[in-house]
Amino acid sequence: MMKKKKSLVEDSATLIALSDHPEQTYGSIEKCAKPQENKNVFSDGVTTIDFVLVWEESGSPLKSADGDELSFSSSRDTHRKWRTEFLSKLQEAGLHQEMKEVVQGKTKTTYVLLSAPWNVLCYYAEEISLRVPLQVVTTPISNWSETILEKLHIPNIMAQDVPNYPPDYYTCPFRTTKLERFLGHENKDTFFKTTQRHQILYEILARTPYGALKRGEVGIGRLVSEKVLTAAFPLHEGPFQLPKTQEDPQCLNMRQILHHYWARWACWRKYQPLDHIREYFGEKIALYFAWLGFYTGWLLPAAVVGFIIFLFGIWLMVTDVPAEELCSSGNAFIMCPLCNICSHWNLSSICYTYKAGLLFDNGGTVFFSIFMSLWAVTFLEYWKRTSSILSHRWDCSEFEEIEERPRPEFTALAPMTVRNPVTGAEEPYFPEARRLSRTLTGNMVIILMISIVLIFLMAIILYRTILSIIIYRSQSAFFIFSAGRIASLTGSMLNLLVILLLSRLYTYLAQCLTRWEMHRTQTEYENAFILKVFIFQFVNFYSSPVYIAFFKGRFVGYPGSYNTLLGIRNEDCGASGCLIELAQELLVIMVGKQVISNIQEFVLPKLKTWWHKRKLKPARSQEVIDEPDTNSQINPWENDYQLLVCEGLFDEYLEMVLQFGFITIFVAACPLAPLFALINNWVEVRLDAQKFVCEYRRPVVERAQDIGIWLTILQFISYLAVISNAFLIAFTSDFLPRLFYRYTAGSMSGYINFTLSVAPANFTQNEMSCRYRGLRDEKGQNTQDYYHLLAIRLSFVIIFEHVVLLIGRIIDWIVPDIPEEVEIKIKREHYMAKEALAENQSLSKSVLEEMGRQNFELRQRIRTQSPTNNMSPTSEDEAMPAL
Repeated sequence: MMKKKKSLVEDSATLIALSDHPEQTYGSIEKCAKPQENKNVFSDGVTTIDFVLVWEESGSPLKSADGDELSFSSSRDTHRKWRTEFLSKLQEAGLHQEMKEVVQGKTKTTYVLLSAPWNVLCYYAEEISLRVPLQVVTTPISNWSETILEKLHIPNIMAQDVPNYPPDYYTCPFRTTKLERFLGHENKDTFFKTTQRHQILYEILARTPYGALKRGEVGIGRLVSEKVLTAAFPLHEGPFQLPKTQEDPQCLNMRQILHHYWARWACWRKYQPLDHIREYFGEKIALYFAWLGFYTGWLLPAAVVGFIIFLFGIWLMVTDVPAEELCSSGNAFIMCPLCNICSHWNLSSICYTYKAGLLFDNGGTVFFSIFMSLWAVTFLEYWKRTSSILSHRWDCSEFEEIEERPRPEFTALAPMTVRNPVTGAEEPYFPEARRLSRTLTGNMVIILMISIVLIFLMAIILYRTILSIIIYRSQSAFFIFSAGRIASLTGSMLNLLVILLLSRLYTYLAQCLTRWEMHRTQTEYENAFILKVFIFQFVNFYSSPVYIAFFKGRFVGYPGSYNTLLGIRNEDCGASGCLIELAQELLVIMVGKQVISNIQEFVLPKLKTWWHKRKLKPARSQEVIDEPDTNSQINPWENDYQLLVCEGLFDEYLEMVLQFGFITIFVAACPLAPLFALINNWVEVRLDAQKFVCEYRRPVVERAQDIGIWLTILQFISYLAVISNAFLIAFTSDFLPRLFYRYTAGSMSGYINFTLSVAPANFTQNEMSCRYRGLRDEKGQNTQDYYHLLAIRLSFVIIFEHVVLLIGRIIDWIVPDIPEEVEIKIKREHYMAKEALAENQSLSKSVLEEMGRQNFELRQRIRTQSPTNNMSPTSEDEAMPAL
């Protein structure tokens, strides 16, 4: 028996005999007595529609203000020429076409329905190494949480019985010569699954030229981007709404099943039907939802612990001794002005703000930082296990190393070919030297964009300082008291706006650069694109929190010797410290971005879909070029054209990875971050599900082995989180100063006075004496306590990092990346493949020996039967083939 994930080594090899399973179906066969009517067919009612091309043409040319026809008419002629050439090439490739036109007012919308016949499907299936089934896998699929709950006799509220469960198969790459060995080969209409037909059609469309290859005029992607075609998409398998009459669930199409059992809000506490998602959308999208669900589940313990730490902070607000001292100090602590034009202020005025800071700055923060660092490492290790299980079950374990084909655009545009040293086949090749020069150019653009981000950061810092000065000059008591908080809050909102605007600009730029770099495979292309955008987004989103956490208030100086930047006094932390400002910044950026994203994902698609339908609905009259359509209902290709374009998973992954960074890198400043992330992700799963099932055109299936470079980025963030939290606790939080004072003084009484220094005499000689934060003497020099505390802080950073990283390494060692049962299956498949190859080789050897023996006997028979027995060797050799 040939196991999956092992390709056939030689076309001449004989597959191991397989047991027949006539009751098993494969491909697009329906599993109910009365399947729904298939409307995704040509006018003949038989030919399956595999892909749809669309373009719109205006009935009258646009004119300028002077009444002259605009010059783009030549461009329109060029587009028409390109379309004609493209459709002609598709016809030469063997694709069946049917053209339909819909006229609405002055706009004519043309739909070209494409279908691939059996011979084209077989040729390209072998060309792109599509995997087809050999035998059904009967091993049951287990769920660890379901197993545990069953052993504990606890009802599993997350389980649900989803109909039409996709069967699992042992598969291997398709070979036309071995067609009779594959499961379901008897029915050519259903042998290839619908998603596989989409893959084949997209491969043809992406490599078909329509103009000059040297100018890159090739492929469906460029035709759509150049507006030559308005859209190109495969069709959904029918509507997502359930039928009005009660039907057997087995008779529902896969889209209806996904909507009813996954995309509805009522399914928020149910397991995701990952195998159904994979069957309809492919492995790449299914892996994203598997990762998102896994991540959301792991956020639950982090959110619970963070909420407990937050409750501990509330308890400290009531019982903290330094907080009580500060609130009851009256006029005991007169503080120095926070800016050059500001007045003195009373420390007791920040009583409530200081107590609010205890919610985020307390002893529990250290424990929570360690917990989240270890949580991140453990989460990633167990995701590796889950990913390996899914990739093995979905037949993608060796996709990137062995099976992944070059990108169609790369195949069409590569200037030369070379022989693959592994397969021996001629493959397209782009010189590495030229790619290196293009990559270096792209890196220069990245550095330029990062510099722009830092310039905007400096501008926001100056904005906060200038706004504080303006507020202080307003003579309003209320605004003067809240000047720092107003400047900080508005600065955070302005920073969020700048982040969102720069993100859109740079994403488009990175996409153009990555396409220009000519990466060979889709995985390499996406990894390069993701890395470019993430570096930029990392600086874009995290620069402001990093500044507040580690730089703000560090280079202020002291009264009488303040440091300045561009003539303006360096920005200091607010009266209640930098940590509460960091928590505010995190909440504004993280929660604000999530709220804005969710509103966009919920509202904008519905508005766009409504507007598109409204634009296409009035005055609808249809003319079919081949045959008139007598059906009064809207056709499926028109219905799907009204949906939105699926732009991939990049934005979804990026949003979650940036969220992962916020809840790990800066978690010491905001224990509630995991809770907000958990709530957002519960909503995110359903929003994304609804988008893919209800609002997006059906994407072309893409295979994937794992989540790609995103896993490497997550690991980088988890290591960075350990370093960040160590410095955050040591230098930004009050945890170590409190601990040091309690150890030296024996209690927390007098801690507020310990943290304040008296301004030097040269600053107060003409003014009243004032205090400021710092451990300095009356001359402004650092005290001995400052150096003792500095040594403690550096020691804490070293110990914290080493302990947490060591425990993380132990977790990495204890938890294997691949479960034992999966390793056994993989080894078993390798063994069976070797056995199959050995059997085939021995069979071929025996066949050759038998053929040689028969040839020898035949030669002897010819010699003995010849009456003259003097047949020449030439005559004998010529007689052999005829016999």
